[in-house]
Amino acid sequence: MIVLDTHALVWAVNGDTRLGRKTRELISETARTERVAISAITPWEIALLVQKGRLGLASETGAWIKAALALPGIYLAPVEPAIAIDSVRLPGEFHADPADRLIIATARYYKAPLVTADRAILSYAASGPVEALNATA
Repeated sequence: MIVLDTHALVWAVNGDTRLGRKTRELISETARTERVAISAITPWEIALLVQKGRLGLASETGAWIKAALALPGIYLAPVEPAIAIDSVRLPGEFHADPADRLIIATARYYKAPLVTADRAILSYAASGPVEALNATA
C-alpha cells in the first residue's frame, strides 16, 4: 500500500508531467497488486482548492472526485479515530495544516509510504516520523 498526497492524486489522474516516471510506475504497479490509499480529507482539500481558484479540473469537482475514486486500486481511507488522534500528536515539529496532518497520520496508521512533493512533508519525513517518497522522482 501507498498513500497519495492530494497533489500526487491530482497529478496522477490528470497525467501531469510533474509526477515522476518512477512514481507513476509505482502508483500503477501498486494499484494492480495492492491498494493506493487516499485520505478521506483529500476530496475536501480538492474541493477547497477548486473553490479558491488554486486548482482547475477538467470536469465538475464532484464528478472528477467520483471518477478518481472509481479508478482501479484506489482506496478511500476513512479518518479512523486513531488517525484523527495521531494527527494532533505527530512527533516532532510540523505545521498546523489539518489536511497535511491527517494525510501524514493516515500513512502512519497504515505503515505505508506517503507519495508527496510537499517540501515540508519531505523534510518532516527525513526526521523519521513517516516514510515519504518524492512524487517528482
